[in-house]
Amino acid sequence: MKQKAKLLFHTIKYLKFSQVFNRIKRRFVKPAIDMSPAPDVSVVARKLQSVVRRQPRMLNENRFEFLNVIADIQIAADWNSPDQDKLWLYNLHYFDDLNAIKASQRFFWHTNLIECWINENPPCSGNGWEAYPSSLRIVNWIKWILAGNSFKQKWLDSLAIQVRYLSNNLETHLLGNHLFVNAKALVFAGLFFEGKDADRWYQNGLNIIEKEVLEQVLADGGNFELSPMYHSLFLEDLLDLVNIHRAYNKDVISGVKDKILPMFDWLNSMCHPDGGVSFFNDTAFGVAPSLNELLNYAERLNIKKVSEKVKVLVYLQDSGYIRVEKKDLVAILDVASIGPDYIPGHGHADVLSFELSLFGKRVIVNSGTSIYGVSSERHNQRSTLSHSTVVIDEKNSSEVWGGFRVARRANVLNVKTKQSDNDIEVSACHDGYKRLKGKPIHNREWIISKNEIIIKDKITGKGIHRISSILPLHPEVSIINTQDNSVELEVNGKSVKVVFEGSGKLQIVPSQYHPEFGLSIDNKQLINDYNGSLPLTRITKIIW
Repeated sequence: MKQKAKLLFHTIKYLKFSQVFNRIKRRFVKPAIDMSPAPDVSVVARKLQSVVRRQPRMLNENRFEFLNVIADIQIAADWNSPDQDKLWLYNLHYFDDLNAIKASQRFFWHTNLIECWINENPPCSGNGWEAYPSSLRIVNWIKWILAGNSFKQKWLDSLAIQVRYLSNNLETHLLGNHLFVNAKALVFAGLFFEGKDADRWYQNGLNIIEKEVLEQVLADGGNFELSPMYHSLFLEDLLDLVNIHRAYNKDVISGVKDKILPMFDWLNSMCHPDGGVSFFNDTAFGVAPSLNELLNYAERLNIKKVSEKVKVLVYLQDSGYIRVEKKDLVAILDVASIGPDYIPGHGHADVLSFELSLFGKRVIVNSGTSIYGVSSERHNQRSTLSHSTVVIDEKNSSEVWGGFRVARRANVLNVKTKQSDNDIEVSACHDGYKRLKGKPIHNREWIISKNEIIIKDKITGKGIHRISSILPLHPEVSIINTQDNSVELEVNGKSVKVVFEGSGKLQIVPSQYHPEFGLSIDNKQLINDYNGSLPLTRITKIIW
């Protein structure tokens, strides 16, 4: 109980007053519901450009696949089935399939689904009326109508009821990406409908977006939650806002277009040669559009990205990531905080971790994300042990707990970069373990040359501690030879050697890689354990 109280204190102290106030308010004040008929629909000035098309999620009229889980929706209770994970149910209520690949072929499934949702999800009841799924569904219904699909008056009335309820139920207790998608839905609805209510929705959404886009997009183009997946979703939101404003011949919201190209540059720096994002914080494939899909969408909107010459070293200073690209190598280094102080829920205890691709293939990875909610597996995936960094005394560098909570956090200090003709040197330290006895500080230096990476981990402080250097391997990497302190890997038909210098025990530990929600793939971790007195230095070499 004492430990739980300490975690709560170190979590709550970072929250904004408005978050605490609105969380309490939500317990006692229930949003109003207005069942009035829908306002008139506005006249579109030009056709909405084709949006990003996700993979189909309807397998037949009643069967759905989300998060690699297939289930049928046959009765009203299935919309809120206790047998399904809440995130699966959220996806069910998003209605993404309305605008997915080959959606027109499933037109009758979609019309029946909309009718079924209205009949079986009464106002204010169940997962579907929560603000986040409501926001995504409102946008998807409007996109679907503007794509040329006919809509019944009953459906328009339901849409208007959903918007009114959302406008009184904004997620001001959470802020971040949740509040932004709430505001995006209000803007879509404010343009789609006309009249005083619609004007009020639009202005409310506009005010939130103008404020939040300045806060949530950092100067280097990164989204402030520091997750490549949520960054991609946010970038899609900005492109959608450009699209809907052009459809109604209105000026785009102030600041939105200015952020798009910097966000593309950031995302490009955070991708591997395979085109996929790196797995820092809550990130997985299959949720957000890929970089290429977003680029194609921007091109349809006549937003041209100027191709830049590849840089050997890119330091995204405001978000805290560094990309190094040299011939056969791409390395993405994490010298970032865990996220914004008041909303670190998608943060992992991954500070000073890195991801490495060689010969176009991923080699060293962070372990990804396959689950939300409160469980030991969720905690494990957020833990330092699942990332390519150093664990001290089997503790996390930041105190991740619950499903989306963080108490004491690691602060990154003394970031330095140095580039010469032959080498790239990056160094930083963090104080996340200073709370332990002896006050350890982890200092890490990467020295990257043509065919070698030297990683120097210096742990300062006092006392005897267990130091574990973790290197999770991508599942496609083969281990072909092991010795006392070294491992030979096969990557894309080529040999890569990992050497842990000095005394210590090298273990090859079975683990799992989580590239998608609901998907876990067996892989291996290289773990070098050492018990010793501080200060001490450990050196790891990766040679190819």
